[in-house]
Amino acid sequence: MMEVYLDNNATTMVDPKVFEEMKPFFCDIYGNPNSLHRFGAGTHPKMVEALNFLYEGINAADEDDIIITANATESINTVIKGVWIDKILNGDKKHIITTEVEHPAVTAACRFLQSQGVAVTYLGVNAEGTIDAQQVKDCIKDETALVSVMWANNETGKIFPIKEIGQICRDAGVLFHTDATQAIGKIPVDVQDCNVDYLSFSAHKFHGPKGIGGLYVRKSCALTPLLHGGEQMGGLRAGTVDVASMVGMGWAMKLATSTMALAYEKNHISKLRDKLESAILELPDTIVIGGTENRTPNTTLISIRGVEGESMLWDLNQKGIGASTGSACASEDLEANPVMNAFGSDSELAHTGVRFSLSRFTTEEQIDYAIEVIKNAVTRLRGISSSYAYAPASHASGL
Repeated sequence: MMEVYLDNNATTMVDPKVFEEMKPFFCDIYGNPNSLHRFGAGTHPKMVEALNFLYEGINAADEDDIIITANATESINTVIKGVWIDKILNGDKKHIITTEVEHPAVTAACRFLQSQGVAVTYLGVNAEGTIDAQQVKDCIKDETALVSVMWANNETGKIFPIKEIGQICRDAGVLFHTDATQAIGKIPVDVQDCNVDYLSFSAHKFHGPKGIGGLYVRKSCALTPLLHGGEQMGGLRAGTVDVASMVGMGWAMKLATSTMALAYEKNHISKLRDKLESAILELPDTIVIGGTENRTPNTTLISIRGVEGESMLWDLNQKGIGASTGSACASEDLEANPVMNAFGSDSELAHTGVRFSLSRFTTEEQIDYAIEVIKNAVTRLRGISSSYAYAPASHASGL
């Protein structure tokens, strides 16, 4: 039995080259970077190098800040709650704009702000699974403090019009945050070109270690820190930095955002994804959620009518294949997939989405094996379904 990991939007393996760069900081160069002695100072060269890799990876300017955090969730909460403190509690802004398909970290933070009296507008997605920049423009008002729109969706891979939204926010004098967790390492990400004020990311999504992330903050857009304590990160985020993980994140960024790596994603990984997708779509009553245009190269979310997503994952797991029904951060939630709901899918289809997400370590041999297993699983599960036999073939045309 072959093992095939197709859940890379949940997490990725650490690139062996990244792991090699991290090794010395566990047992050899282990000093606290804030200590004055040679053991602490010995960590500084590689930390500076890693930080430079992060700046280069997203094209941050020298005068901007990149704060090292524990993960993208912390980065997101730092932005949303920081803006709440600075612009809403201590100012006259009372409104935030986001979308219905954001990562749970954004949605939950916005729900918290709503409980504190903040008005939040949730933009719905269009038939292509994204939003129009004009939707943002139409919803901005004098009280708007922040717009938060993801760069790429974690379930469908759909890419949002970040450059256009950034320009709209800049022209309106509204702060703009984007969660780029699912974009970095898959498509080019440029904070200068897109007028981004805040950008959040997590290392384990682009073959770095778990437990570390970053927050880009444009100069003049400083925030009240989420964590207070020591003076680490220039007082912007208290807590001793995990040097090994910071070095790993820097090197993972360097490898993932190189011209060669991004070209490999675009030209090779997308072909493997398309091969898998096309084979599944040969089955009746299957559809790609959001369509096949304007996506990250590695992701597809497919609805297979008559097959519960959880049941499909069980069958795949028995054959050594890892996939997902959506966000890993909500994997224990048995409610219908919120992204499927946002598309207006019916109650049956809302439970049938299966996400396959590849990485640069996925091989064609693995895809061929996955295709065979998936087709056999669909045949078995539809064969024992109490409702699929009555579903009309016309369902294959769409949601």
